[in-house]
Amino acid sequence: MSGFSNFAVSFTIISILSGCLTLYGYGMSTGGPVLIVWGWPLVGLMTLFVGLAMAEVCSSYPTAGGLYYWAAKLAPSHGPAYSWFAGWFNFLGQIAVTAGIDFGAASFLNAFLDLQGWYSATPGHTVLLLGLILALHGALNTFGVRLVAVLNNVSVWWHILGVLAIVVVLAVVPSKHQSASFVFGHFANSTGWGSSLYVAALGLLLAQYTFTGYDASAHMTEETRDAARSGPRGIVMSILVSLLAGWVLLIGITFAIQHYQAEMTSPTGVPPAQIFIDAVGATGGKLLLLVAIGAQLFCGMSSVTANSRMIYAFSRDGALPGSALWHRINKRTRTPTNGVWLAAAGAFLLGLPYLWNYTAYTAVTSISVIGLYIAYVIPTFLRLRLGDRFQPGPWRLGRWSRPVGVVAVAWVVVITVLFMLPTTSPVTATSFNYAPVAVLVVLGFAGGWWLLSARHWFTGPKVQGTAEELAAVEQDLGAV
Repeated sequence: MSGFSNFAVSFTIISILSGCLTLYGYGMSTGGPVLIVWGWPLVGLMTLFVGLAMAEVCSSYPTAGGLYYWAAKLAPSHGPAYSWFAGWFNFLGQIAVTAGIDFGAASFLNAFLDLQGWYSATPGHTVLLLGLILALHGALNTFGVRLVAVLNNVSVWWHILGVLAIVVVLAVVPSKHQSASFVFGHFANSTGWGSSLYVAALGLLLAQYTFTGYDASAHMTEETRDAARSGPRGIVMSILVSLLAGWVLLIGITFAIQHYQAEMTSPTGVPPAQIFIDAVGATGGKLLLLVAIGAQLFCGMSSVTANSRMIYAFSRDGALPGSALWHRINKRTRTPTNGVWLAAAGAFLLGLPYLWNYTAYTAVTSISVIGLYIAYVIPTFLRLRLGDRFQPGPWRLGRWSRPVGVVAVAWVVVITVLFMLPTTSPVTATSFNYAPVAVLVVLGFAGGWWLLSARHWFTGPKVQGTAEELAAVEQDLGAV
């Protein structure tokens, strides 16, 4: 992969046309326009701190293992333990973010089919579409990295031109727009909670979920030229470009709102779809919806790619049950095909609770944020502990390294607690935020396995980078 292709993977997984739009309805009820518009730059800035800290470590250790490999190298003592838990949280977050992306795509596709009168928007139909989309992305990822790289490059321009098209159409076509005071100052609360501060904090999930997945640039470094520079640049540039383009998109959509309450409770379950139709008419609205669906499908494909590379690297070290199976490389495609299908199957299982829990999508997105950001910040925390003993790569922060790292760690502590909290009141079986349950199950399993067995044999990650190691892989594939 080129440096641009590496950036394209992370930018595609961040996917402002996925995260911003699929959680837009959630934002409308947890703070409303003022949180949607101002929460974005706040979270984007804090995410940039996390990304900068991550990029500096990536420059020193460009490997597909990414976060859990860095944790092992940055811990002078107990390196395998830090690596083990960083890997498991990253695995949880990767599976959840894949579920969240493709669940969003399924919801938007179901809304489009409902508007066409072809397929009603029900939980069962959405879950079925989720399974079909995951199967499609699994199939695409069996064709090898070159096809995925080409589609990722297309995806970058789809996202940029798609955002431009949506914003221009929503700015020009509607006969009326909301006032600036509404867009930048209106607060809304439909959660059932009485505390405005609590509700506003919950509303930050829209932006924080969108700003996930940029660790993909690290996972793809073993397939990227000049990885020690291209990987860090991919991480940082994907955040910066998404920050700017996403803010423009959110402001444009919020100005175009015609009937706030009716659109928030759209029968399709997808408020942006109703906003598009009310603003520009049925035909134009459906076309804008198709632009968003295309972006979400690109995003899900890239997420499966990055997820499978992490699974491959983690199972390479024996850290997953059935590691020999997930570590196997397909002789025809030269990619970890089994890892691809594990990623797809795990994502489908996380989406199943939507059949009986209407807040399932919020829970899945919360799980992805918690899992990924804990994994993101463990290497940063360890890098801070090392101080001057850390050996930076060619991409470095210099004297800003420590303050950036401190802010990054503090922010992750805040959002980890925040997104485990209940999102609606009263809390019932159909509205329960099961993010804490998923996190505790993974933590309990990984912790129990570590104490009972893995601490005796897990020595940390391996790297396949020497000529001898790569030759061994080729030999195993029957190529030489």
